[in-house]
Amino acid sequence: MKVLVVGGGGREHALVWKLKLSPRVTKIYCAPGNAGIARDADCINISAGDIQGLLDFALKNKIDLTVVGPEVPLNAGIVDRFEEAGLKIFGPSRLAAEIEGSKVLSKEIMAKYGIPTASYAVFTDPAEATSYIKRIGAPCVVKADGLAAGKGVIVALDEESALEAVRSIMVDKDFGVSGERLVVEECLVGEEVSILAFTDGVSVVPMISSQDHKRAYDHDQGPNTGGMGAYAPAPVYTAEVHRRTMEEILIPMVRAMNDEGRTYRGVIYAGLMVDESGPKVLEFNARFGDPEAQPVLMLLETDLVDIIEAILDSRLEQIEIKWKDQAAVCVVLASGGYPGSYGKGKVIYGLEEPGEHVVVFHAGTAAQDDEIVTAGGRVLGVTATGPDIPSAIERAYAAVEKIHFDGMHYRHDVGRKALERIK
Repeated sequence: MKVLVVGGGGREHALVWKLKLSPRVTKIYCAPGNAGIARDADCINISAGDIQGLLDFALKNKIDLTVVGPEVPLNAGIVDRFEEAGLKIFGPSRLAAEIEGSKVLSKEIMAKYGIPTASYAVFTDPAEATSYIKRIGAPCVVKADGLAAGKGVIVALDEESALEAVRSIMVDKDFGVSGERLVVEECLVGEEVSILAFTDGVSVVPMISSQDHKRAYDHDQGPNTGGMGAYAPAPVYTAEVHRRTMEEILIPMVRAMNDEGRTYRGVIYAGLMVDESGPKVLEFNARFGDPEAQPVLMLLETDLVDIIEAILDSRLEQIEIKWKDQAAVCVVLASGGYPGSYGKGKVIYGLEEPGEHVVVFHAGTAAQDDEIVTAGGRVLGVTATGPDIPSAIERAYAAVEKIHFDGMHYRHDVGRKALERIK
């Protein structure tokens, strides 16, 4: 089987790594890929957003299965285009992917079908959003409606920050057309957890729980990023939280999407806030999370190709999905300045011997003169498995200490909340 993976980040490297383990896969291409992915697949110089170019490549090379990593091509309708051409592709349709592509749509569907989430208001006029915030006060959460690479959500702890967020999104257009509409939400307090699930539009099978670390610096300080690390499983996700998540959130959302004419097939990602009252939805995403995919896929025992084909054939309920009885931790190494402006082309040292039970997933890297250099904000995802969270943390950070590039920064507390709960 020839497989094409679309994307070029850490999530896509994890997908390539997992697909390569399948005895059914004979060849993997990745577009555009990165320097690490190039060791496991043939990287093709086609951007993830060039749907026509990807389609032409898949047809010409008789690709048997395409797996889409990022949200941008999903929201641009890559699945619809490939299916119209008779090609197998894994991911939600354009209409289904809008649960991530439009925060407004996602909130409206949750409100209509009674799925627990924060109270909210929608604005198209910055003056109206400003007066609303002055009326309700802070803390609150300000969100650009459209895609913003994980950076269009501002948790404003004071009124000044909230008003600045409105200016940034709607007046200064820092996120372009994604900021033409804006959502202001109540600020939920608790502990976050990410639940990814496979679904064929009828059955919903959850993956092992995980927790992202969105803030740039230790102790959840600094600006939001695309994610500075993740671990799995998350102790906050108890059996009772799982039961309520399935019964009140994931299954109802998949059914709601069907009822709305947006049949959902692929991976659905629920970012949750858990407090004493139970889980509430912070956001839905239409694909594997990044960096959550790295530890989650490290713990998946079942052949990913078997799962994908079961979803495409609408027989997900017939397959048993198994997980390793272990833990996994991913520490993201980022460029100096990220998530703001950062330099590129810094030589990366120490990639040769990451250690046993460790995989270094490349996110923003490139090959240059026989060396691997930085080429993005999030550069590497050092991911380790272990019999439990403490051992996985120890292995991950031991591997991190071997790696260096100018300006490298990372969080030193990935998994801290898990350790506190274990104690």
